[in-house]
Amino acid sequence: MSATKEKLIIYQALVRLFGNTNMTRLREGSIEENGCGKMSDFNEKALHSIKQLGCNCIWFTGMLQQASATDYSRFGVPVQSPQVLKGKAGSPYAITDYYAVSCDLADDPARRMSEFDDLVKRTHKVGLRIILDFVPNHVARQYHSVKRPAGVADLGEMDRPDYRFDPQNNFYYCGEALHLDNVGVPALEQTYVENPAKVSGNDVFHAWPSRNDWYETVKLNYGVDYCGGGRFCFDPIPNTWHKMLHILLYWCSKGVDAFRCDMAFMVPVDFWHWAIAQVKEQYPDVLFIAEIYDPVLYQNFIDYGGFDYLYDKVGLYDTLRAIVECRESASALTRCWQSVEPIQEHMLNFLENHDEQRVASRFFAGSAEKAYPALAVSLLMHTNPFMLYFGQELGEQGMESEGFSGCDGRTTIFDYWALESLQGWIGRDHSYRTSGIAPKAAAIRRYYSKMLHLSQTEVFSQGRFYDLTYCNYGNDRYDIHRQFAFIRHTEREVVLVVANFDPEAKEVMLNVPVDAWRFVGIKEGGQCRMHDLLTDQERTIQLDLQQPVAVRVPGYGASIERIELV
Repeated sequence: MSATKEKLIIYQALVRLFGNTNMTRLREGSIEENGCGKMSDFNEKALHSIKQLGCNCIWFTGMLQQASATDYSRFGVPVQSPQVLKGKAGSPYAITDYYAVSCDLADDPARRMSEFDDLVKRTHKVGLRIILDFVPNHVARQYHSVKRPAGVADLGEMDRPDYRFDPQNNFYYCGEALHLDNVGVPALEQTYVENPAKVSGNDVFHAWPSRNDWYETVKLNYGVDYCGGGRFCFDPIPNTWHKMLHILLYWCSKGVDAFRCDMAFMVPVDFWHWAIAQVKEQYPDVLFIAEIYDPVLYQNFIDYGGFDYLYDKVGLYDTLRAIVECRESASALTRCWQSVEPIQEHMLNFLENHDEQRVASRFFAGSAEKAYPALAVSLLMHTNPFMLYFGQELGEQGMESEGFSGCDGRTTIFDYWALESLQGWIGRDHSYRTSGIAPKAAAIRRYYSKMLHLSQTEVFSQGRFYDLTYCNYGNDRYDIHRQFAFIRHTEREVVLVVANFDPEAKEVMLNVPVDAWRFVGIKEGGQCRMHDLLTDQERTIQLDLQQPVAVRVPGYGASIERIELV
């Protein structure tokens, strides 16, 4: 999985929901009532279908053992208190065992690690690489690893909880018992007791978390003394560092190709510098992707921290969403890419993930098609990777009220559920035939597949980029607020892309400076063939380097034309 030679296209799938065909879908239903997706649902047919869609990597989201309301005590897994759970299924980011996959996801929980090994083999066999969550900042309140290797001490096992902070503790402590009064959890005969309270995962350094806090998790201690001014205590190396490195190496040994590091910026960059270097010394091709939301930190997390890719959420995602929703001008995309230009190839683009609202929800675009121009920009503007969330390619709306999170335009990560949009594709026999997809969803999937495959061609995966916004200010035949145009080129190929965020088709007259033509290798005009890479239609024009180029672009769509001098 090279960071420089191929464009990484990631398919993110929440394993718990992906292959579930139980359409009972009771609000706050149990696993017995609503069912649950399994690792075995990712059979070779499913994986081939994802590969054929245009993806080369799959992020198995929510794979690790997490706190849930389902009782697996017969397999040695401790029962979790419902007072420190979110939803019946629980958050996939409230990990109870870093060394195990979730019992929920196995056909036979006693064999869940063997089933994971089989999944790795199937996935690699079809040519897909594997991303796994690494959740380094916090764990479930009742963390206890039952699968840790012999000789590995459990998190907190050697802690001194009478100290609010100790560099060798795995947790921070509040000095008093945990109070859940502000969380609104139900009163039970057996109340959850934690004394002294551990600090909540989102840096709540007191014992009174609220419902909006990550009260179901506790923060790990990497040697930063938040209780005493924030000093760094990294010498000697904190115990937590060693434990986290061991976990990373464990999953690398099981065939994991990359880690999506949850809330990576909440962990000191010095740890990443230390840990990633050691992982790559043994597994040089393993990639690290940081969930990160502070642009001030970007450069340091790449240059010093060692990350391969960072979320481009507060930049490109937020800008594209605002343009789709008519809250921002398309010209803002220039400022957007320029702000990360030195590290552009390290930015991971997306329009959806498990944290964000579905494009087709009424909270966002209202339809998958309305975001087609955003897809074109996110996929084709640069060489950096792109990620899509399962169901996105079928127009999934995420408008159900499944349980804990309510109807918020997101697909729940807290509940046992099934996605209606996936059922035709999955099929009753889990055959994953595209012929079973409803016509509208099938059209969306075809468009996504075409775009994904285009993005992997040489001109888009390796070519250079030229933004045409600056030379079209004041152009009354081109609306810089609703259109965005750029050129991608290699020595052998030149492609002109115009994205149209307006609902109406437009005949634009695009200014392309002579210097731009020369920059991309076109030195003179003449008869020119324009080959539309989306529709496969061709037209011939007289290319005058001194005159604008006429381009017809569909409403809520894009024109992607290869330019060939005749």
